[in-house]
Amino acid sequence: MELAPLTIERLLNAAREAQNHAWAPYSHFQVGAAVLAEDGRVFQGCNMENASYGLTVCAERNALAATVVAGARPAVVAVVGPQVGLPPCGACRQVLAEFGLDLQIVLTAPDPPGHTVVTVRDLLPDAFSFDPR
Repeated sequence: MELAPLTIERLLNAAREAQNHAWAPYSHFQVGAAVLAEDGRVFQGCNMENASYGLTVCAERNALAATVVAGARPAVVAVVGPQVGLPPCGACRQVLAEFGLDLQIVLTAPDPPGHTVVTVRDLLPDAFSFDPR
């Protein structure tokens, strides 16, 4: 699916807004994410650190959780971090895979302002899957 430039900009703006609300008092590594749902709504998430680092929740998973709580399904995810082109961590990649290996991820790119679009399959070619049969 080809993403329209206005769709990408809308998502990146929402992710940047969420990044401003990140709770990162320990690492100061603020990340924001935005999910465009199949129904057109946008859901945001930011990373939320904890003094016990293992309890930190990533921006991508917070945005996905907000999407699911609202009864929606993700169509595209945007991620904005303090480093350009920051991809989701391994745990987030696996959670994103839950919604399909062809799910598109928009990452910011170096100057001049731009972006890169990848799929979960690009980021996690050997994703774990569970078939309860």
